[in-house]
Amino acid sequence: MRVIFDEAHSEAWTIRPDLAMTMQPSHPADASYATAARVLADRGAVVSAHADGLLDADRLADADLLVIAHPSAPEWEATTGVGSPQLSAGELDAIEAHVRAGGGLIVLGETEQAKYANNLNELLHRFGVSLANHTVQDYEHHAGATPSWVRARLGDGGRGSGGDLLARVDEVVFYRATTIEAPSGARVLARTYPTASVPSAALAVSVEAGRGRVVVLADSDLFGDDCIGAGSHRQLWENLCLWAARVAGVDGAADAASGVLAPGVAAPEVALPENWGVLRDATNALGLLQAPDGSLAEGADVAEAAAHVEVIARELRAAAQRIPDQAEYLTLAAADLERWRTEGFARPDFSASLEAFRPDTDRANGRLHLVFFPMYKQNGSRDTCFETLVVRVPWPDWIAELEATRFDNPKFVPVELIDATRGYDSDCAVLFPEMVATSDRPPNHFGAIFCDRESARLRRVATAAADLLALNLPPDAARMLASPGIAQEAYILWDLIHDRAHSHGELPFDPFMIRQRSPYWMYSLEELRCDLTAFAQSLELEADGVSFARYVQYAILLDRLLRFPITGSRVRNYDGLGGQLLFAWLHRRGDLSWADNRLTVAWERVGAGVLALREQIEALYRAGIDRTKLQHWSAAHDLIAAVVAPATGSRWVAGVRDFTELEDPRPYCDLVLPDEFPLSIFYATLKAKLDVSVAAGAPTVSAQATGGTAAATAPSDAPAAPPAPAPVTTPALA
Repeated sequence: MRVIFDEAHSEAWTIRPDLAMTMQPSHPADASYATAARVLADRGAVVSAHADGLLDADRLADADLLVIAHPSAPEWEATTGVGSPQLSAGELDAIEAHVRAGGGLIVLGETEQAKYANNLNELLHRFGVSLANHTVQDYEHHAGATPSWVRARLGDGGRGSGGDLLARVDEVVFYRATTIEAPSGARVLARTYPTASVPSAALAVSVEAGRGRVVVLADSDLFGDDCIGAGSHRQLWENLCLWAARVAGVDGAADAASGVLAPGVAAPEVALPENWGVLRDATNALGLLQAPDGSLAEGADVAEAAAHVEVIARELRAAAQRIPDQAEYLTLAAADLERWRTEGFARPDFSASLEAFRPDTDRANGRLHLVFFPMYKQNGSRDTCFETLVVRVPWPDWIAELEATRFDNPKFVPVELIDATRGYDSDCAVLFPEMVATSDRPPNHFGAIFCDRESARLRRVATAAADLLALNLPPDAARMLASPGIAQEAYILWDLIHDRAHSHGELPFDPFMIRQRSPYWMYSLEELRCDLTAFAQSLELEADGVSFARYVQYAILLDRLLRFPITGSRVRNYDGLGGQLLFAWLHRRGDLSWADNRLTVAWERVGAGVLALREQIEALYRAGIDRTKLQHWSAAHDLIAAVVAPATGSRWVAGVRDFTELEDPRPYCDLVLPDEFPLSIFYATLKAKLDVSVAAGAPTVSAQATGGTAAATAPSDAPAAPPAPAPVTTPALA
């Protein structure tokens, strides 16, 4: 987010501390917006002062948000001393065009607005807004002993994917303010009380103009260094700026978190490997000839299969010559393929090439990998067939530093799917070694997660659900849902922390449970435990100054609460159950509520609710080491059933459960209902109302394609998709 503070039109405020000292030597804070600028910088914004020259199209091209704070003639205020308080006709036109093209604008007026000799109203009239010429007083609702320090009556900050501008805001004071006249379509964020000298008048408004957004405030002192710490001023300032500023990755805006543009939005085209289309098409054709186990299907044309093998092997060897750092792997892949042919097209064995495929050893940002394997697809076809992919590794420096210093995870590889064969025209969003056909247990060197697909699915479903449910979404959360770049990096950090959590903590069993048979709610609790651990550690990161970590918290909450429960089959949907548990837990505590057909999250305390559930699950795990397996399964069922109603007829409910203790209790898994914890009325209604193509639509593979994954489901004897490849340790700013 790039923010420009205009200081070239005789403003009474500056973000430069040295200039504030010059303007107000005895009390620089009375002329300083340095803290306001630092608040935005702490959220990853690039903040600068426009200290000289015109605000023309060229200058505004560098801004996602323009702030104009109280231009004044020097006889009324100590000012920056640069320029006239009057914007030129050309500047007025340029600012209007900038906003209507998607830029943001925040204008701060003052008491007795007319006397300062600026022409802010000429600018604001273009958006249907104007600053009046009042000095409001309120002898009943004011701060301190000064009736002109009026307390605001807060309005409706908005609902849905557009964001709630008043999220976490509960107290605002305007210091010697005028009032605002706004059109009927404007959102009035704050008003005077009926007891004020100008009753029920607007003090803060927001309007949308074209593709851009404008915020106008009737006072400029509330965000100055003296006052930004009062009440909810800092939070309001942050909300207004994040709402108004153009979103990263949209309309060419840069994402300051990574310094790059959002993938697939305005990024340079990715150069696919030479003859990629030949390799992809031959692989697709060969896949049509395979049986479900990867062998050649009965009755398939052997000569045709051999011809496809020849083409693919030739292209893999040619690629090995062009891509030196993948030469060994690609050469071995060609050899494994040819051996499959010479050995009679039986079930393929790609052990040699899989051993050589090591994307974990080179996680350079932007690194491309060409992949060719026979494999099944998690959350896609369980049949084994040949697939080829081109993936790109997003590994920004700040993520690399966190992995190296705080969340060691050498096997985690985030990837973007650039192009692939038809098997990835599905909900598959991972590439794990165990998906590859091998004769023995596959090596476990890496776990590749398609963060672009996961984050796109989050953005699509959560945006639709937020609108349907009229969710009070904070502006930074809304910004994440609108920005492919922010959402993707949030997913990378989430996954980085999540997957390593599988190997950390008081674990009474193999956390990956890949070759175990357990009731599916055990997988639910393990995946949820790791997500809640990621949430807790992101809170710690945020407290340590990594403000981007808040996006991880939003991603976990929105995905778990809005997407997981309504996605995928209701047969042993363990990710869905984790979301149901989190929702019910937070609802019981009052951390979220559903009333008047609106979903409201108490954002100021929801984190405490998440941590409390984490403690419950960790206590379950801690006690598990002293229990039998059956006792542990039963205790886990009881924990969930305390807040999520089990299905009628469940054999596992406390009081009904009547099992004999066995050393191997796996037969009791047969008594688990396919949907042991069915959807509540809330979720059943949400699933029915949310557009099916939004909730469950599979992505389509294309160059720089994006999509998503369905919630995983577990079969009766083992998880269909293991929670993570053992023992992968996986899972700044707007």
